[in-house]
Amino acid sequence: MVVISLEDANYGDVVGPHNMPYLANLISRGSLVSKYYANSHPSLPNYFVMTTGLAIANDDDYSRTVTTDNVVREIAAVGKTWKVYAESLPSPGYIGGDQGPYVRHHNPFTYFSDVQQSTTQAANVVPFKQFASDITTGASFKLPNYAFVVPNLVDDAHSCITGGTTDCTLSSRLKTADGWLQTNIGPLLNTTEFQTSGLLIVLFDESADDITNGGGHVLAMMTGTHVRAGYNTSTTSYDHRSLLSLTRP
Repeated sequence: MVVISLEDANYGDVVGPHNMPYLANLISRGSLVSKYYANSHPSLPNYFVMTTGLAIANDDDYSRTVTTDNVVREIAAVGKTWKVYAESLPSPGYIGGDQGPYVRHHNPFTYFSDVQQSTTQAANVVPFKQFASDITTGASFKLPNYAFVVPNLVDDAHSCITGGTTDCTLSSRLKTADGWLQTNIGPLLNTTEFQTSGLLIVLFDESADDITNGGGHVLAMMTGTHVRAGYNTSTTSYDHRSLLSLTRP
């Protein structure tokens, strides 16, 4: 299972327009959750809901340790494996603050007491460059049971390719994120292991400017071995708690 969260875009800017053609192709191969809503603004509470079921704090500068039950604890309890693949993370096991285009509040795992108080668990937080080697098919395939992918600020559609600003168009930011998905996730989908037993979930953490249901209407989609192609969950509403329910072991 691979979960990828992108940043700050309304549903209508992602689904329908031609800003993300590769993602549109993934949707056609999988299922679209057309009534999916983020839980809050800004980013961090949404990431906490995805991984603990609770918003914890409505502040991206939050720095306290989270002791609430979480996916790391649940995964460890049943003997499964997990990793966070964080782009621009300075080193394996790094659980500190922002470094360049890597921002901590997009990586909720670094707040969990389970990770902070265990060097073994902290070692599962790795730079994204390890993703390519871990999905090498065959004996070298090392993707864990649960993988949470954190693109950096440029590749998650949050910021412009020139750096930490957002003064470029949303369309250009989405196209950058789409190209990143195609380059980095395309190879995963082609592996024998994923095609045998794999699930990819791509979603946005929050909308750009919508406050419906707290965090606005956002895209969520999935594709994989047992996902019905072309299916649209058009009659039921979901949010980040639904993602947690689906992904917890």
